[in-house]
Amino acid sequence: MANESFPEIREAVRRLSARFPGPYWRALDRERAYPTEFVAALTEAGFLSVLIPEEYGGSGLGLAAGAAVLEEIHRSGGNGAGCHAQMYTMGVVLRHGSPEQKQVYLPKIAAGELRLQAFGVTEPDAGTDTTRITTFARREGDTYVVNGRKLWISRAEHSDLMVLLCRTTPRDQAAKPSDGMSVLLVDMREAVGKGLTITPVRTMLNHATTELAFDDLAVPAANLIGAKGQGFRYILDGMNAERILIAAECIGDAKFFIDRASAYARERQVFGRPIGQNQGVQFPIARAYVQMTAAQHMVDHAAALFEAGEPCGTEANMAKLAASEASWYAADMCLQTHGGFGFAEEFDIERKFRETRLYQVAPISTNLILSHVATHVLDLPKSF
Repeated sequence: MANESFPEIREAVRRLSARFPGPYWRALDRERAYPTEFVAALTEAGFLSVLIPEEYGGSGLGLAAGAAVLEEIHRSGGNGAGCHAQMYTMGVVLRHGSPEQKQVYLPKIAAGELRLQAFGVTEPDAGTDTTRITTFARREGDTYVVNGRKLWISRAEHSDLMVLLCRTTPRDQAAKPSDGMSVLLVDMREAVGKGLTITPVRTMLNHATTELAFDDLAVPAANLIGAKGQGFRYILDGMNAERILIAAECIGDAKFFIDRASAYARERQVFGRPIGQNQGVQFPIARAYVQMTAAQHMVDHAAALFEAGEPCGTEANMAKLAASEASWYAADMCLQTHGGFGFAEEFDIERKFRETRLYQVAPISTNLILSHVATHVLDLPKSF
């Protein structure tokens, strides 16, 4: 694509990704295995610390640079899900942690000595209604004692630290539903087997998904991020960054599908002519490109607002919706263009097809985004 942002970063990510081609990802997908070697290479190259300020050992770049990294991983046929959380969860510590917490954790995260990959928010009975979470942290002296459950927590088995959202005041005793939640930084190395149980959840795609059970897990009170009871506000920052970065991954997916479909349509001969000569084949590819390009502008806009410290909740949501729908349309188009070959593992299309479908649901469902726009932008009455 012409006039792309961060050309040097993109080219470097492309070179790195070329070391991990389709067969690497297909093998992991079959075994539902974590991309340990790929994540280590990204860490060593400094790509997972692009958002960490230079004073803590990172590159000190903005969210758009992180988006460029993840977009290129996905365009190259890889998947950033094994590591993308380190970018947006780190922001909770950076923006709201104490000077001591930042000095202790951020340099080690930047150097790859610590992995901050887990974001503990969703629960079996709460879903996207985050104010309904019931995982509770009870203060006892210098310790919080945590009890409850979390579900759909990715990478918990491959993370040293987890940003955990829990209640410190029951919902019915809080001034408003979003009050009374706090953020704890949990050391997973100390917690597993001592009050934390991690159970893998096998899904349609390789996402290292787990369920977490907390049974009197002791977390030092010094690991409280920011002020007690204000955790929901802190998590929103991370959620906006997450949605923008996930949207960038969807742009990368869309480009992957458009690249593959275009190449195949030029080369595949049926009835003595390339199938791409037929408008019934070329028009869907062209439409996918138009939708992807429009979505990319929305992602860029949301990232710019985030970097400027401006309110960007609506824009982050709209970027995620536009990009995820563009990638899903492109995925369906690419599969259709390839016909039967699209279902063969060796083309990597069926794998990426499954992977990009997730983003109609996570990290927030399309209907919740539409509800947000309807009530917060269009002033329509709330439906729930």
